[in-house]
Amino acid sequence: MQQYKKAQLVLQDGAIYEGVSFGYEKTVSGEVVFYTAMTGYPESLTDPSYKGQILVPTYPMIGNYGVPADVEKDGLSQFFESDKIHCTAIVISDYSFEPSHWNSQKSLAQWLQEQQVPGIYGIDTRALTKKLREHGAMLGKIVFQGQDTPFYDPNKENIVAQVSTKEPIEYGHGKYKVVLVDCGVKYNIIRCLLKHDVTVKRVPWDYDFTHEKCDGIFLSNGPGDPAQCEATIAHVRKALEGNTPIMGICLGNQLLARAAGADTYKLKYGHRSHNQPVMEPGKNRCYITSQNHGFAIDAQTLPADWEALFVNVNDGTNEGIRHKSKPFFSAQFHPEASSGPIDTEYLFEWFIQKIEKFRNLGM
Repeated sequence: MQQYKKAQLVLQDGAIYEGVSFGYEKTVSGEVVFYTAMTGYPESLTDPSYKGQILVPTYPMIGNYGVPADVEKDGLSQFFESDKIHCTAIVISDYSFEPSHWNSQKSLAQWLQEQQVPGIYGIDTRALTKKLREHGAMLGKIVFQGQDTPFYDPNKENIVAQVSTKEPIEYGHGKYKVVLVDCGVKYNIIRCLLKHDVTVKRVPWDYDFTHEKCDGIFLSNGPGDPAQCEATIAHVRKALEGNTPIMGICLGNQLLARAAGADTYKLKYGHRSHNQPVMEPGKNRCYITSQNHGFAIDAQTLPADWEALFVNVNDGTNEGIRHKSKPFFSAQFHPEASSGPIDTEYLFEWFIQKIEKFRNLGM
């Protein structure tokens, strides 16, 4: 077995966790966050929403099913959520050195080394998670002997600009045209839209789509503080003056809220798991959702013509909003859920129905 170097996870409060490297060996810094999914590490690692973050899965064994081949379909990687790993590093309890799965092309260690992303194992990740739950999300760094680096807070800068597409890209050949504002979009959002009769035009985060002739506007997920996306918010605010249907997911939910006039705030440790329960206010039905976000909408600041669409059952935080009369709505969770449950994938159908209705009305 290959011999790997020792490494440390150092937190901003001075706590040190000793581990062993199995990824790329370099010192890095970022925000330390945990997520509770049992599977889905290829999807999570390639989720642009994890940009700038050191990811801590709570499930003890990671790597047991390896990493799939990078197969394209409709111009998108079939098994990943973007074209590369976006998280800063991964910290796990027990690494599986012998992956076994019919679709495995390489080990997690090989993939991390190819993409130059550190990974360490041998950490008590459940104890670490308890610490993060008590303290809240913390800054941290992966340190190798003889190397060091300052702590880095990704929320202090516009990391959306780093993960967004640089030029417009089109997918599909459908009847309806949807402009997708890419703030760090997961590929499965595009896949879900392409299940319907649409052409998706994916545009940069600061693209002025207000002059674009389209049937719908989609605001994607993405990393960091929504307040950093001033250009996107300004364009959305202008779009709210019209009647073109708008749907947002995750960061898109927060951008829609800020454009409407509401406030957002940083959660203590965020929601990152495949099992978050949400409910529609006034309805006795619960959905299980996949989530990955560190900020939330302050529902008390929503203007009078907006209302909560979903609420988190665990802590009462906002999980989505909608306009009371116009075709604008959003979800804080991931209805495309890759990986995760698909209880709420119907929201894409709801979006298409709004497009059909308002197009037929000539609005």
